[in-house]
Amino acid sequence: MTMINGEQGSSELSARDAVGLRAADVDREAVAEQLRVAAGEGRLGLAELEERLDRAYAARTYGELDVLVADLPQGQGSVARPGTDADTLVLKTGMSNIKQQGRWTVPRRIVAECKMLGIVIDFTEAVCVHGEVTVEARCGSGSIQLIVPQGWAVRIDGSSTNTAHIANQVSAPADPAAPVLTVVGHPRTGRIKIKQPRRKG
Repeated sequence: MTMINGEQGSSELSARDAVGLRAADVDREAVAEQLRVAAGEGRLGLAELEERLDRAYAARTYGELDVLVADLPQGQGSVARPGTDADTLVLKTGMSNIKQQGRWTVPRRIVAECKMLGIVIDFTEAVCVHGEVTVEARCGSGSIQLIVPQGWAVRIDGSSTNTAHIANQVSAPADPAAPVLTVVGHPRTGRIKIKQPRRKG
């Protein structure tokens, strides 16, 4: 009986002090990604984004990370914390274009939707631990551009529609150890383009 009471007390303490638990690199990356998406939606200015990113990468606990996104909508345009089932990044344009670039963590699934504006998803500096990543891309008259590192393989899924408006410009040989990017594209009058970064020099 004493042991059971002790276990209950320990459980209550853990729940109460969860915000004080140490955050991992993947937690900091998830919050940084959510901040970048919020900036792309016009919710944060550039100066505020940079200030919050600095704080995110310096954060030691979940509590320090939570306060950085407490005033942002959860769900659309955000990434679920590791340990949840929702490993999906949703990018939807509002009043401005979206650029997902720089240092960020790639989830298994990305949903990109735009009507008249544009979305750029740049994987060249991103961290990807998955063997396959699926991008579901829908655009009206806007454009969606995917930039993948050298070595990545790109596959246009057979369920894609209007494939004449999907341009896969990735021609370099694929590295068997690199991720495979599967694109499920549904452009209307707009364009979906997949390319590699320009070689330096």
